[in-house]
Formats: sequence, structure tokens, C-alpha cells
Amino acid sequence: MNAAARNHLYHWRRFDTRGVVPMIRCLCLLLATALWVAPLAAEQNVNPGINDGYVNPDVRRWRGVFERDGREVWDRRDDILRHLRLRPGQVVADIGAGTGFFATLFARAVQPGGRVYAVDIARNFVDASVQRARDRGLENVIGVVNDAHSVRLAEASIDVAFTSDTYHHFEYPQSTLRSIHAALRPDGELVVIDFKRIPGVTHPWVLGHVRAGEAVVTAEIEAAGFELVERLDFMRTQYFLRFRKR
Repeated sequence: MNAAARNHLYHWRRFDTRGVVPMIRCLCLLLATALWVAPLAAEQNVNPGINDGYVNPDVRRWRGVFERDGREVWDRRDDILRHLRLRPGQVVADIGAGTGFFATLFARAVQPGGRVYAVDIARNFVDASVQRARDRGLENVIGVVNDAHSVRLAEASIDVAFTSDTYHHFEYPQSTLRSIHAALRPDGELVVIDFKRIPGVTHPWVLGHVRAGEAVVTAEIEAAGFELVERLDFMRTQYFLRFRKR
């Protein structure tokens, strides 16, 4: 190699080391950021206004709605708890905790050593859930006020995410599911109970209120990095789906 060629190669290496490599790293960082932010920005609200009634809810009134005979998840709450198969020491997130009756049941089931996050978009519901547990001598319920895009839980902080009659209230399901996936530990589980949506069979109010049936819900959750591992059909109007984090 002659002197001119060596000089050219020397300057190319200097340029590559000092210019191209940092530039590539910068572009990769920008691309990764864009890929993460773009879906959040692009996702449209799938059910605008569905949560307007929970801006400042009257907890006492909603207890009369959620905790009444004839509401299937209330009537079958002990069966639901049994099928969840919770164990002492586990950490559970009750997403859409509402008045906190499930959170209280879970808090007992994971003793000793376990805890429950009562997660809801309404501060009133969160405070009521925590107080309900304390009134029963349970100090292992922690309140979390979330938002329409995230459950607001730390990464790898829970073993089980549970949601009952709440999935159809997810305004931004892609974002919310990403946050649940991140919050679950490896092999963590997401359990979803929601309404069957069968035209001609399901009550007309449910058909108008619930945006998607079981097949759509399952597809959305699987696309978010979960696999369906169990489906139980012990309720008449609702389904019980267990997913595992992939």
C-alpha cells in the first residue's frame, strides 16, 4: 500500500470512528424512541366518554350497583377467587378496583407476605378500597390512581393482574396492555372477566355498552404479548380468561 492510500485509509478510519459510529448510535436511539412513542401517539380512543361517570363517583351509590344480588361477578365472587388460585406471598393488581370488594378478598388470600394494588382511575374508589381493607384489619392493600393509558405500576412488580367488568372500559387498550405486560413478572398472569357479547342472546344494554366480544378481546391481548392458557365458562353472562405473559 503506497503512502497516499495509507493516508486515505487513516483519515477514513478517523472519520468512521469519530463521526459515523456516533451518528449511527444517535440514529438508532432516535429510531427506538420513535418506535416506542409513535404507537402511543397514534392510538385512538376506542370508546370516548365511557368513563365520564367515574370522574368523581359517589362510592355509596356505586356499591349499590356493584355489590347487589343478581350481578353475576358479585354472586360468583367466591368461585372467582377459587379459580384465581392465589397463593400466600403473591402480589396482585385489581385493575378497576371500584368499591374494593375483590381487593379485600385478594388481600386475605395472599396473606402472609402478599399485597394487593387497588388500581382505579377514580381517586374516590381507590381511597374507598384501601379503607375497606383497613376496616377489616387488612393493611396489605395499596391504592394506585391510574390514567387512561397506563396502570401506573412499577416494572416487574406484580404476579397477577386481574380485571373484572373493566376491560371494555379501557379507552386505550394497546397502551394499557403494554403497561400491564411491563408490570408483570416473568410468567405473570392476566385474568380478564368481561361480558359475553352475543347478538340475540346478550342483553341489549350490554351490546350497546361493551364495545367488543370475547374473540376481539382475546386477539387484542394476545397481540400485546400474552398467550391464552385457560378459559372457564362457569358464568352465564360472562367469561373468565387467563393469559400468561410471553
